Amino acid sequence: MKNMKIGTAIWVCLLLSFFFGTSAKAESITSPDGQLKLNFSVNTQGEPVYELSYKGKEVIKPSKLGLELKNDPGLMNGFTLADIKTSAFDETWEPVWGEVKSIRNHYNEMAVTLNQKAQDRNLIICFRLYNDGLGFRYEFPQQKNLNYFVIKEEHSQFAMAGDHTAFWIPGDYDTQEYDYTESKLSEIRGLLQGAITGNASQTSFSPTGVQTSLQMKTADGLYINLHEAALVDYSCMHLNLDDQNLIFESWLTPDAKGDKGYMQTPCRSPWRTVIVSDDARDILASKLTLNLNEPCAYEDVSWIKPVKYIGVWWEMITGKSSWSYTDDVYSVKLGQTDYSKTKPSGRHAANNDKVKRYIDFASEHGFDQILVEGWNEGWEDWFGNSKDYVFDFVTPYPDFDVKMLNAYAKEKGVKLMMHHETSASVRNYVRHLDKAYQFMIDNGYNAVKSGYVGNIIPRGEHHYGQWMNNHYLYAVEKAAEYKICVNAHEATRPTGLCRTYPNLIGNESARGTEYEAFAGNKPFHTTLLPFTRQIGGPMDYTPGIFDTKLSFLSGDHSFVRTTLAKQLALYVTMYSPLQMAADLPESYERHMDAFQFIKDVAVDWDDSKYLEAEPGDYITVARKAKGTDNWFVGGITDENPRTSAFTLDFLEPGKQYVATLYADGKEADFEKNPTSYQIKKGLVTNKNKMSVKLARSGGFAVSLIEATPADLKTIKKWK
Repeated sequence: MKNMKIGTAIWVCLLLSFFFGTSAKAESITSPDGQLKLNFSVNTQGEPVYELSYKGKEVIKPSKLGLELKNDPGLMNGFTLADIKTSAFDETWEPVWGEVKSIRNHYNEMAVTLNQKAQDRNLIICFRLYNDGLGFRYEFPQQKNLNYFVIKEEHSQFAMAGDHTAFWIPGDYDTQEYDYTESKLSEIRGLLQGAITGNASQTSFSPTGVQTSLQMKTADGLYINLHEAALVDYSCMHLNLDDQNLIFESWLTPDAKGDKGYMQTPCRSPWRTVIVSDDARDILASKLTLNLNEPCAYEDVSWIKPVKYIGVWWEMITGKSSWSYTDDVYSVKLGQTDYSKTKPSGRHAANNDKVKRYIDFASEHGFDQILVEGWNEGWEDWFGNSKDYVFDFVTPYPDFDVKMLNAYAKEKGVKLMMHHETSASVRNYVRHLDKAYQFMIDNGYNAVKSGYVGNIIPRGEHHYGQWMNNHYLYAVEKAAEYKICVNAHEATRPTGLCRTYPNLIGNESARGTEYEAFAGNKPFHTTLLPFTRQIGGPMDYTPGIFDTKLSFLSGDHSFVRTTLAKQLALYVTMYSPLQMAADLPESYERHMDAFQFIKDVAVDWDDSKYLEAEPGDYITVARKAKGTDNWFVGGITDENPRTSAFTLDFLEPGKQYVATLYADGKEADFEKNPTSYQIKKGLVTNKNKMSVKLARSGGFAVSLIEATPADLKTIKKWK
């Protein structure tokens, strides 16, 4: 028996040697707290190999690194370890806006220089190990034999230690607007085709390809998140799963020719990130993605302000109104089609009277801005025609008086928010960009929502390729020259670039509230987005739908799969410095007592505490409003009812607060009775405990406002 065990051990070693090669002595670093350990080595084939453990548990098994180049031997093997440098770094920085007032950037670094003798060139792989995870990237020094090169594929592996539970959406070069699927890694292949639903532009690539940020949970209670940070001048990374060996490998988005990156040294890849903890709340609290990005690029950031807004939008999304002005024209040629000679359809939403109504509502209730979509000529044939010259971004329809409406808004103390839908004709947008931004400045706009719906022009390019990633950043940097903030929809999923370019104040880049008007979002959707999409940055999710049954529509139509109270909670659980009250004003006017929370809740924060969290199940968050002692709490659940229990120990000791709880009613149910809610008020301190019942796909919201002397006299203690 003893000899059999020895023989088995030798056989296992031979197999490992076959797959990875026997390695030289591993170089190691640990996280500052010692809980994470990274090993790096070069195997006998000269392939770089790394592995990661957390509290002694395997997170990433031995995994190879390297890049396949076009018409070149590549940067895959034949390496020897030429140099190794280790260092430590510790700083605290303040974001322009964010979930917390300050962020600690504390890591241990190991930079390994690899020499490829046959090609006489060097590659540097830089590892940074934080208490909450790992970041690594490739760095390409300028050198005689590595100057210009084309990436055929990046082969960064993430070998999993088990058949983990994963929360995933299909890999796609053009959209992230999919519902999430929860499954074992080994089940992805059988489920992926069914997870691909229709979209305006989509290109899937593999039966086991998924997108980042990918959230997983192991059988022994580890939470693992894979993503990327600082995506600049490079192609967006997806993950392709070898489901026989449970190894993920990077899969880059190609261009129109099938190439995956055009590089000129000195240059570097984005960071590949692994966030890990045995507490799900740590994943949500992680600032690793932001820390791996460069500091703010702007000296003056005084013009960048978080925004709470409403908009002429939901009525078009639901089909109540239209973006287009007329039904008279079959196609539009800008500068030739004379809209003054056409008959208005009567359904155009972006008209003077309607917009003034929204301006009045925003002014009365303390909102900062009003988004107006469909204001400009060209919406009659904007989509589906691969049309190059589709919009000019400066010419309004006859019923939209730009100067009058902006002057009216200014009188009311609010601003209009510009809308630039490009219809994915990026070439057309770039040719108009300076003129469009100048038009905004001339007319009092300081923020724009941009959109890239449809297949990209130049034809053959993808939404997430290197060329488009460079465009999105170009638009943000150009906007900064005009002191304009950008909220880009249909763009690449965020990778923390908002640290460097904080006028990138919002992104969609996932399945948002609009889908509730189409096919609906799964009840667990918003319990996952903070673990997935929001790992890279805030989302313009557009919450706040009170009329969840869309009662203003006739016939068969979709509905919002949450309770009203859950819609309130999303303002806290779905972090964004750009928060919309997305419903129609008349829907809010029927529930002004609940609407008070949307009016009160902040959009910028000094502190955030994740009180409860489990991906796909529930999240409870407390946040402290910037520059105040006021706190707000939000809690949501999936399709299962639950009770949330937490202590208010985050409040300042010795102070009393007025707690106002907005909770699901006793009979609330997201399908049968979504607008049932109850409101409770009382005085609390940091010693109070709260227990709140959440309905199916329900939620709750709490405002905690420092009590005034008058409050202390008139409001009773919390019971």
